[in-house]
Amino acid sequence: MADDTVTTAGIGRHGATRLPSVDVDSFNIELKDEDGFLGDRASKGAFQRILDGLRKPLQKNGDDPLGKKATEEIGKSTLDEALLGEDIAAAALVHGAIEDFAQELAYVTRRFLKSKAWADTECIVVGGGFRQSRIGELAIARTGLLLKAEGLKVDLVPIRFHPDEAGLLGCLHLAPSWIFEAHDSILAVDIGGSNIRCGVVETRWKKAPDLSKASVWKSELWRHADDEPTREGAVKRLVKMLKDLIAAAEAEGFKLAPFIGISCPGVINEDGTIEKGAQNLPGNWESSKFNLPALVAEGIPEIGGHDTAVLMHNDGVAQGLSEVPFMQEFDRWGVLTIGTGLGNARFTNRHRDRKDDKKEDKKDKKSKD
Repeated sequence: MADDTVTTAGIGRHGATRLPSVDVDSFNIELKDEDGFLGDRASKGAFQRILDGLRKPLQKNGDDPLGKKATEEIGKSTLDEALLGEDIAAAALVHGAIEDFAQELAYVTRRFLKSKAWADTECIVVGGGFRQSRIGELAIARTGLLLKAEGLKVDLVPIRFHPDEAGLLGCLHLAPSWIFEAHDSILAVDIGGSNIRCGVVETRWKKAPDLSKASVWKSELWRHADDEPTREGAVKRLVKMLKDLIAAAEAEGFKLAPFIGISCPGVINEDGTIEKGAQNLPGNWESSKFNLPALVAEGIPEIGGHDTAVLMHNDGVAQGLSEVPFMQEFDRWGVLTIGTGLGNARFTNRHRDRKDDKKEDKKDKKSKD
Protein backbone atom coordinates (compact mmCIF):
# COMPACT_ATOMS: atom_id res chain seq x y z
CA MET A 1 0.00 0.00 0.00
CA ALA A 2 1.02 3.64 -0.41
CA ASP A 3 1.34 4.13 3.37
CA ASP A 4 4.75 2.43 3.50
CA THR A 5 6.05 3.43 0.08
CA VAL A 6 9.32 5.35 -0.09
CA THR A 7 8.77 8.02 -2.71
CA THR A 8 12.00 10.00 -2.79
CA ALA A 9 13.83 7.54 -5.08
CA GLY A 10 17.09 8.37 -3.36
CA ILE A 11 17.17 12.03 -4.43
CA GLY A 12 16.05 13.73 -1.23
CA ARG A 13 13.68 13.87 1.71
CA HIS A 14 10.27 15.45 1.95
CA GLY A 15 10.31 18.67 3.97
CA ALA A 16 14.11 18.64 3.85
CA THR A 17 16.15 21.18 5.77
CA ARG A 18 19.01 20.95 3.26
CA LEU A 19 18.20 21.69 -0.37
CA PRO A 20 20.49 22.11 -3.40
CA SER A 21 20.81 25.90 -3.04
CA VAL A 22 19.76 26.70 0.54
CA ASP A 23 19.44 25.39 4.05
CA VAL A 24 15.88 25.75 5.36
CA ASP A 25 16.44 27.10 8.87
CA SER A 26 12.74 26.99 9.77
CA PHE A 27 9.31 26.89 8.21
CA ASN A 28 5.71 27.11 9.34
CA ILE A 29 6.68 28.18 12.86
CA GLU A 30 3.68 29.31 14.92
CA LEU A 31 4.55 32.24 17.17
CA LYS A 32 2.01 33.33 19.78
CA ASP A 33 1.29 36.31 21.97
CA GLU A 34 -1.42 36.96 24.56
CA ASP A 35 -4.03 37.27 21.80
CA GLY A 36 -3.21 33.98 20.07
CA PHE A 37 -1.29 33.07 16.93
CA LEU A 38 0.66 35.97 15.44
CA GLY A 39 -0.20 34.89 11.91
CA ASP A 40 -3.83 35.81 12.58
CA ARG A 41 -2.77 39.44 12.95
CA ALA A 42 -1.27 39.69 9.45
CA SER A 43 -3.44 37.55 7.18
CA LYS A 44 -5.90 38.40 4.43
CA GLY A 45 -8.67 37.99 6.98
CA ALA A 46 -6.89 40.40 9.34
CA PHE A 47 -6.93 43.12 6.68
CA GLN A 48 -10.65 42.54 6.12
CA ARG A 49 -11.31 42.82 9.88
CA ILE A 50 -9.36 46.07 10.05
CA LEU A 51 -11.24 47.55 7.10
CA ASP A 52 -14.55 46.35 8.50
CA GLY A 53 -13.74 47.96 11.85
CA LEU A 54 -13.12 51.30 10.14
CA ARG A 55 -16.35 51.04 8.15
CA LYS A 56 -18.77 50.18 10.97
CA PRO A 57 -19.00 53.63 12.64
CA LEU A 58 -19.39 55.21 9.20
CA GLN A 59 -22.15 52.79 8.27
CA LYS A 60 -24.15 53.80 11.34
CA ASN A 61 -24.24 57.36 10.04
CA GLY A 62 -24.75 56.33 6.43
CA ASP A 63 -21.35 57.82 5.49
CA ASP A 64 -19.49 54.72 4.33
CA PRO A 65 -17.83 55.63 1.00
CA LEU A 66 -17.56 51.94 0.08
CA GLY A 67 -21.34 51.51 0.16
CA LYS A 68 -23.41 48.76 1.72
CA LYS A 69 -21.57 45.69 0.40
CA ALA A 70 -20.07 43.48 3.13
CA THR A 71 -16.31 43.84 3.52
CA GLU A 72 -15.58 40.19 2.72
CA GLU A 73 -17.46 40.60 -0.57
CA ILE A 74 -15.29 43.52 -1.72
CA GLY A 75 -12.49 42.22 -3.94
CA LYS A 76 -8.90 43.46 -4.09
CA SER A 77 -9.48 44.99 -7.52
CA THR A 78 -12.36 47.10 -6.15
CA LEU A 79 -10.17 48.36 -3.31
CA ASP A 80 -7.36 49.09 -5.75
CA GLU A 81 -9.77 51.16 -7.82
CA ALA A 82 -10.86 53.04 -4.70
CA LEU A 83 -7.23 54.02 -4.08
CA LEU A 84 -6.93 55.56 -7.55
CA GLY A 85 -10.48 56.84 -7.96
CA GLU A 86 -11.92 60.31 -7.62
CA ASP A 87 -13.71 59.51 -4.37
CA ILE A 88 -11.19 60.92 -1.90
CA ALA A 89 -13.11 59.60 1.11
CA ALA A 90 -13.00 56.03 -0.22
CA ALA A 91 -9.28 56.35 -0.94
CA ALA A 92 -8.68 57.72 2.56
CA LEU A 93 -10.62 54.84 4.12
CA VAL A 94 -8.59 52.20 2.25
CA HIS A 95 -5.34 54.02 3.06
CA GLY A 96 -6.33 53.95 6.73
CA ALA A 97 -6.81 50.18 6.58
CA ILE A 98 -3.45 49.80 4.84
CA GLU A 99 -1.71 51.82 7.56
CA ASP A 100 -3.29 49.82 10.38
CA PHE A 101 -2.48 46.53 8.64
CA ALA A 102 1.12 47.64 8.05
CA GLN A 103 1.45 48.33 11.78
CA GLU A 104 0.26 44.78 12.50
CA LEU A 105 2.56 43.26 9.87
CA ALA A 106 5.48 45.25 11.27
CA TYR A 107 4.70 43.92 14.77
CA VAL A 108 4.55 40.34 13.51
CA THR A 109 7.74 40.76 11.47
CA ARG A 110 9.59 42.14 14.49
CA ARG A 111 8.56 39.08 16.49
CA PHE A 112 9.87 36.78 13.79
CA LEU A 113 13.17 38.69 13.64
CA LYS A 114 13.55 38.31 17.42
CA SER A 115 13.17 34.54 17.23
CA LYS A 116 16.30 32.39 17.20
CA ALA A 117 15.37 30.81 13.86
CA TRP A 118 15.18 34.23 12.17
CA ALA A 119 18.28 35.81 13.71
CA ASP A 120 20.37 37.97 11.36
CA THR A 121 17.80 37.93 8.56
CA GLU A 122 18.84 40.47 5.91
CA CYS A 123 15.88 40.41 3.54
CA ILE A 124 12.26 39.25 3.66
CA VAL A 125 10.28 38.41 0.53
CA VAL A 126 6.51 38.84 0.92
CA GLY A 127 4.26 36.62 -1.19
CA GLY A 128 0.78 35.16 -1.07
CA GLY A 129 -2.41 36.30 -2.76
CA PHE A 130 -2.59 39.55 -0.79
CA ARG A 131 0.64 40.72 -2.39
CA GLN A 132 -0.94 40.63 -5.87
CA SER A 133 -2.73 43.95 -5.47
CA ARG A 134 -1.90 47.61 -5.06
CA ILE A 135 -3.14 47.55 -1.47
CA GLY A 136 -0.80 44.63 -0.79
CA GLU A 137 2.19 46.37 -2.37
CA LEU A 138 1.53 49.54 -0.36
CA ALA A 139 1.13 47.57 2.86
CA ILE A 140 4.45 45.80 2.24
CA ALA A 141 6.24 49.05 1.39
CA ARG A 142 4.80 50.83 4.44
CA THR A 143 5.82 47.93 6.69
CA GLY A 144 9.36 48.13 5.33
CA LEU A 145 9.51 51.84 6.14
CA LEU A 146 8.23 51.26 9.66
CA LEU A 147 10.94 48.65 10.29
CA LYS A 148 13.69 50.86 8.88
CA ALA A 149 12.46 53.81 10.97
CA GLU A 150 13.07 51.63 14.02
CA GLY A 151 16.63 50.96 12.89
CA LEU A 152 16.07 47.38 11.75
CA LYS A 153 18.44 46.57 8.91
CA VAL A 154 16.18 44.31 6.88
CA ASP A 155 14.75 44.77 3.39
CA LEU A 156 11.08 43.94 2.81
CA VAL A 157 10.27 43.26 -0.87
CA PRO A 158 7.26 41.86 -2.75
CA ILE A 159 7.83 38.49 -4.36
CA ARG A 160 8.61 39.08 -8.05
CA PHE A 161 6.51 36.27 -9.52
CA HIS A 162 2.74 36.09 -9.55
CA PRO A 163 1.65 34.13 -6.45
CA ASP A 164 -0.13 31.64 -8.74
CA GLU A 165 3.23 30.75 -10.31
CA ALA A 166 5.73 31.29 -7.49
CA GLY A 167 4.89 28.00 -5.76
CA LEU A 168 5.25 26.07 -9.02
CA LEU A 169 8.57 27.72 -9.90
CA GLY A 170 9.87 27.11 -6.40
CA CYS A 171 9.43 23.36 -6.89
CA LEU A 172 12.35 23.48 -9.34
CA HIS A 173 14.66 24.14 -6.41
CA LEU A 174 13.60 20.92 -4.71
CA ALA A 175 15.18 18.91 -7.55
CA PRO A 176 18.90 18.04 -7.74
CA SER A 177 20.64 19.98 -10.51
CA TRP A 178 21.72 16.89 -12.47
CA ILE A 179 18.09 16.38 -13.45
CA PHE A 180 18.25 19.54 -15.57
CA GLU A 181 21.10 18.29 -17.76
CA ALA A 182 18.92 15.79 -19.61
CA HIS A 183 15.48 17.35 -19.20
CA ASP A 184 14.03 20.78 -19.96
CA SER A 185 10.94 20.76 -17.73
CA ILE A 186 9.32 19.30 -14.61
CA LEU A 187 5.83 18.83 -13.23
CA ALA A 188 4.93 20.98 -10.23
CA VAL A 189 1.92 21.07 -7.90
CA ASP A 190 0.85 23.94 -5.64
CA ILE A 191 -1.84 22.97 -3.12
CA GLY A 192 -3.75 25.64 -1.23
CA GLY A 193 -6.72 25.90 1.08
CA SER A 194 -9.04 26.75 -1.83
CA ASN A 195 -7.18 25.71 -4.99
CA ILE A 196 -4.92 23.07 -6.45
CA ARG A 197 -2.73 24.24 -9.32
CA CYS A 198 -0.59 21.92 -11.43
CA GLY A 199 1.89 23.07 -14.05
CA VAL A 200 4.67 22.25 -16.46
CA VAL A 201 7.69 24.38 -15.53
CA GLU A 202 10.34 25.08 -18.15
CA THR A 203 13.78 25.11 -16.56
CA ARG A 204 15.61 27.07 -19.33
CA TRP A 205 18.65 25.72 -17.53
CA LYS A 206 20.97 26.04 -20.54
CA LYS A 207 20.27 29.79 -20.70
CA ALA A 208 20.50 30.30 -16.94
CA PRO A 209 21.89 27.49 -14.73
CA ASP A 210 20.67 29.40 -11.68
CA LEU A 211 17.07 28.89 -12.94
CA SER A 212 16.45 32.64 -13.02
CA LYS A 213 14.82 32.36 -16.45
CA ALA A 214 12.50 29.47 -15.56
CA SER A 215 8.83 29.94 -16.41
CA VAL A 216 5.50 28.15 -16.21
CA TRP A 217 4.69 26.85 -19.70
CA LYS A 218 1.20 25.58 -18.92
CA SER A 219 -0.91 25.20 -15.78
CA GLU A 220 -4.31 23.94 -14.72
CA LEU A 221 -6.34 25.21 -11.78
CA TRP A 222 -8.97 23.39 -9.80
CA ARG A 223 -10.89 25.25 -7.11
CA HIS A 224 -11.56 22.33 -4.79
CA ALA A 225 -13.30 24.55 -2.23
CA ASP A 226 -16.24 24.86 -4.62
CA ASP A 227 -16.57 21.10 -5.20
CA GLU A 228 -15.92 19.97 -1.60
CA PRO A 229 -14.43 16.61 -2.65
CA THR A 230 -13.35 13.77 -0.40
CA ARG A 231 -9.65 13.37 0.26
CA GLU A 232 -9.49 10.43 -2.11
CA GLY A 233 -11.47 12.37 -4.72
CA ALA A 234 -8.98 15.25 -4.47
CA VAL A 235 -6.02 12.93 -5.04
CA LYS A 236 -7.75 11.31 -8.02
CA ARG A 237 -8.43 14.72 -9.59
CA LEU A 238 -4.82 15.81 -8.93
CA VAL A 239 -3.41 12.73 -10.66
CA LYS A 240 -5.68 13.30 -13.65
CA MET A 241 -4.53 16.91 -13.95
CA LEU A 242 -0.92 15.75 -13.96
CA LYS A 243 -1.57 13.08 -16.59
CA ASP A 244 -3.23 15.67 -18.83
CA LEU A 245 -0.20 17.93 -18.46
CA ILE A 246 2.19 15.06 -19.24
CA ALA A 247 0.29 14.38 -22.48
CA ALA A 248 0.34 18.10 -23.39
CA ALA A 249 4.07 18.44 -22.65
CA GLU A 250 4.97 15.35 -24.67
CA ALA A 251 2.84 16.55 -27.59
CA GLU A 252 4.71 19.88 -27.47
CA GLY A 253 8.06 18.07 -27.55
CA PHE A 254 9.26 18.79 -24.02
CA LYS A 255 11.78 16.47 -22.37
CA LEU A 256 9.86 16.15 -19.14
CA ALA A 257 11.89 14.99 -16.14
CA PRO A 258 10.59 11.98 -14.16
CA PHE A 259 10.19 14.32 -11.20
CA ILE A 260 7.16 15.92 -9.53
CA GLY A 261 7.59 18.69 -6.98
CA ILE A 262 4.70 19.35 -4.60
CA SER A 263 4.06 22.49 -2.55
CA CYS A 264 1.60 21.86 0.29
CA PRO A 265 0.48 23.65 3.48
CA GLY A 266 1.62 22.35 6.83
CA VAL A 267 4.60 20.76 8.54
CA ILE A 268 5.89 18.14 6.12
CA ASN A 269 7.52 15.05 7.63
CA GLU A 270 10.43 13.42 5.81
CA ASP A 271 8.34 10.31 5.06
CA GLY A 272 5.78 12.40 3.15
CA THR A 273 3.08 12.61 5.82
CA ILE A 274 1.79 15.94 7.12
CA GLU A 275 2.17 16.57 10.85
CA LYS A 276 -0.09 19.62 11.14
CA GLY A 277 -1.28 22.74 9.34
CA ALA A 278 -3.36 21.11 6.60
CA GLN A 279 -6.75 21.68 8.22
CA ASN A 280 -8.09 23.69 5.25
CA LEU A 281 -7.59 20.84 2.78
CA PRO A 282 -10.40 18.42 1.82
CA GLY A 283 -10.59 15.56 4.30
CA ASN A 284 -7.98 14.59 6.87
CA TRP A 285 -4.56 15.17 5.34
CA GLU A 286 -2.83 15.03 8.72
CA SER A 287 -3.38 11.29 9.17
CA SER A 288 -0.23 9.18 9.56
CA LYS A 289 -1.85 6.76 7.11
CA PHE A 290 -2.17 9.39 4.35
CA ASN A 291 0.89 9.87 2.17
CA LEU A 292 0.26 12.18 -0.78
CA PRO A 293 3.66 11.77 -2.50
CA ALA A 294 3.28 7.99 -2.37
CA LEU A 295 -0.21 8.17 -3.85
CA VAL A 296 0.96 10.48 -6.64
CA ALA A 297 3.87 8.16 -7.46
CA GLU A 298 1.45 5.25 -7.40
CA GLY A 299 -0.86 7.05 -9.83
CA ILE A 300 2.01 8.12 -12.11
CA PRO A 301 4.68 5.41 -11.71
CA GLU A 302 6.65 6.46 -14.80
CA ILE A 303 7.37 9.57 -16.84
CA GLY A 304 9.20 9.13 -20.13
CA GLY A 305 9.99 5.50 -19.36
CA HIS A 306 11.71 6.32 -16.04
CA ASP A 307 10.54 5.78 -12.45
CA THR A 308 8.81 8.87 -11.07
CA ALA A 309 10.42 10.67 -8.14
CA VAL A 310 8.16 12.85 -5.99
CA LEU A 311 9.30 15.42 -3.44
CA MET A 312 7.01 17.53 -1.27
CA HIS A 313 7.71 20.60 0.84
CA ASN A 314 5.79 23.33 2.64
CA ASP A 315 4.02 25.89 0.43
CA GLY A 316 5.70 28.86 2.09
CA VAL A 317 9.09 27.27 1.49
CA ALA A 318 8.23 26.64 -2.16
CA GLN A 319 7.14 30.24 -2.73
CA GLY A 320 10.33 31.46 -1.16
CA LEU A 321 12.46 29.13 -3.26
CA SER A 322 11.26 30.88 -6.41
CA GLU A 323 13.39 33.82 -5.25
CA VAL A 324 16.62 31.84 -4.78
CA PRO A 325 18.33 33.17 -7.95
CA PHE A 326 17.64 36.75 -6.88
CA MET A 327 18.70 36.47 -3.23
CA GLN A 328 22.35 35.64 -3.82
CA GLU A 329 23.61 38.93 -2.35
CA PHE A 330 22.35 37.84 1.06
CA ASP A 331 23.47 35.14 3.47
CA ARG A 332 20.18 34.80 5.36
CA TRP A 333 16.74 35.71 4.12
CA GLY A 334 13.12 34.76 4.71
CA VAL A 335 9.67 34.67 3.18
CA LEU A 336 6.25 35.60 4.56
CA THR A 337 3.17 34.62 2.56
CA ILE A 338 -0.02 36.56 3.30
CA GLY A 339 -3.11 34.52 2.49
CA THR A 340 -5.64 32.58 4.53
CA GLY A 341 -2.90 32.43 7.13
CA LEU A 342 0.66 33.73 7.34
CA GLY A 343 3.13 31.27 5.86
CA ASN A 344 6.78 31.66 6.78
CA ALA A 345 10.21 30.23 6.09
CA ARG A 346 13.82 31.28 6.73
CA PHE A 347 16.74 30.32 4.50
CA THR A 348 20.52 30.42 4.57
CA ASN A 349 22.18 30.50 1.16
CA ARG A 350 24.83 27.86 0.64
CA HIS A 351 26.88 29.74 -1.98
CA ARG A 352 28.64 31.83 0.67
CA ASP A 353 29.56 28.68 2.57
CA ARG A 354 31.37 27.33 -0.47
CA LYS A 355 33.26 30.63 -0.98
CA ASP A 356 34.20 30.81 2.68
CA ASP A 357 35.39 27.20 2.58
CA LYS A 358 37.67 28.02 -0.38
CA LYS A 359 39.05 31.07 1.47
CA GLU A 360 39.72 28.92 4.53
CA ASP A 361 41.44 26.30 2.35
CA LYS A 362 43.69 29.01 0.87
CA LYS A 363 44.51 30.35 4.36
CA ASP A 364 45.34 26.83 5.56
CA LYS A 365 47.56 26.26 2.52
CA LYS A 366 49.44 29.55 3.05
CA SER A 367 49.96 28.81 6.75
CA LYS A 368 51.34 25.36 5.91
CA ASP A 369 53.68 26.88 3.29
